[in-house]
Amino acid sequence: MIQFNPFPHADGSEDSAPTIRPVLPQRKQQGPVGRVVEIGGGGARLELELDRLGQLAVDPDPSVALSGQVGGHVKVEVASRWLLAAVRSLRLGSAESASVIADVDFLGEGEEHEGSGRLVNFRRGITVYPTPGSRVHPVSGDDMKQMFAADERAHIEIGTVYPTKDVRGALYVDALLGKHFALLGSTGTGKSTSAALIMHRICELAPEGHIVMIDPHGEYSAAFKATGELYNVDNLAMPYWLMNFEEHCEVFVTSQGAERQRDTDILAKCLLIARGKNRAAEGLNKLTVDSPIPYTLSDLTSSITNEMGLLNKATDTAPYMRLKGKIDELKADPRYQFMFSGMLIADSMTAFIGKIFRLPARGKPISIIDVSGVPSDIVSVVVAMLSRLVFDYAIWSRNEVPRPVLLVCEEAHRYVPSDTTGGGQAVRKVLERIAKEGRKYGVALGLITQRPSDLAEGVLSQCGTIIAMRLNNERDQAFVRSAMPEGARGFLDTIPALRNRECIVCGEGVSIPIRVSFDDLERDRRPASSDPAFSELWSQSGDEEAMVQRVVKRWRSQGR
Repeated sequence: MIQFNPFPHADGSEDSAPTIRPVLPQRKQQGPVGRVVEIGGGGARLELELDRLGQLAVDPDPSVALSGQVGGHVKVEVASRWLLAAVRSLRLGSAESASVIADVDFLGEGEEHEGSGRLVNFRRGITVYPTPGSRVHPVSGDDMKQMFAADERAHIEIGTVYPTKDVRGALYVDALLGKHFALLGSTGTGKSTSAALIMHRICELAPEGHIVMIDPHGEYSAAFKATGELYNVDNLAMPYWLMNFEEHCEVFVTSQGAERQRDTDILAKCLLIARGKNRAAEGLNKLTVDSPIPYTLSDLTSSITNEMGLLNKATDTAPYMRLKGKIDELKADPRYQFMFSGMLIADSMTAFIGKIFRLPARGKPISIIDVSGVPSDIVSVVVAMLSRLVFDYAIWSRNEVPRPVLLVCEEAHRYVPSDTTGGGQAVRKVLERIAKEGRKYGVALGLITQRPSDLAEGVLSQCGTIIAMRLNNERDQAFVRSAMPEGARGFLDTIPALRNRECIVCGEGVSIPIRVSFDDLERDRRPASSDPAFSELWSQSGDEEAMVQRVVKRWRSQGR
């Protein structure tokens, strides 16, 4: 439709050549489906017409069809504004009535465009509340695009917003990483593939980034062959002398109770002597047992032997013999060669930090640390060392140009358990500290776990963004709900109903809580975590004898 405007100038003066301007077509606005009956601080109670909900259910627009249903959205009319809300629960008004009572949580507000009636300028939060009696309308696909459209901030797109087919779900990278994030989901929900997708998107956005990923099952090496550096026990070459004193105690001290304290005191004294023999320690005013100064294991055992020689009674030698025996055992065991080899005594700290933290990245911003081949008794120490090095580097590089590092921990409940009495307390302490203080120093933490209720209390609540996939355990669901801000808790009620590769995203990384169906990932970029097809594999046979022989050979040689 074209309309004449004979007074195109603001002052109303007439022009010899009148201009014409297009008028936006009036968009058909869906009629109201109900009204507001009660208002609260973060939500409202609505009365919806049952007949209208039935009419909407067959609408070709999937957003309109879901309006007024649990997990769907509605908008409330307030003057020239629309308040957007998510439906949390529904119940029948009464046995005779043709109405439904809905509880909703407010998400944000937008304005109505005068010409088209479209929702524009959507923003999070509520400035004006509706009054009881305000009309409630369904939300269209166009409205959803406005609600979930990413602004100019740096972001990555991870999938499609439910229930639409074309509205993209985005995560704001600076908020996602700056305030930590957690990816939660039961086994088999597509958690590993989704984690790989998010990491790939971040790597594409920031090819000069710095990401360290702890991979306990050896799944992610297959996914990042092209965009990352892969490390395992064969090429990690992690010097033992980089451990601090607490980590030394977890590895070398095997006793408990009062004996443990005595062994610890002996180790502290002898370790300080061994570190002091290195030329790198010359001129240092503050040499401590935590200083990352190279030393040889033979110097440590020699100082233990010398201290033992100063004793008057042979009966007091037991602690010294325990320590010396444990060190000799680690030196001789080939499983520990990646860390306790005699070849690792050179001062390689600069090169090690450079390669692990991707400084410089050279287009490969992620390091995958495969700890599946690390002996189980020291795997927590290895993770503690890597995590602490990330944090310590950030602290000591404060006067330099900032180089933030993202530390991603798969199976995080192993390393930050709710149990405070078991072993592996060094890794728990450092990850808790990163969760609480890492943001100040440019250390981002990403936690991936299938059992959030087994995580240490407080760690999950430090994660500003929670990406929750389906959780089958009620305890896990309650734990996640309690860690979320009040306004998003109703949204999390849909977690048990999520399909595979679907998630709820709440928190700082998104403008409002969203339900997203993850994009498909190319086969060569997926982790090696697919479930075995029993029905197919158990129908095959052949070559079993030779296969068992090959497996036993690798098993005995501890090779893979």
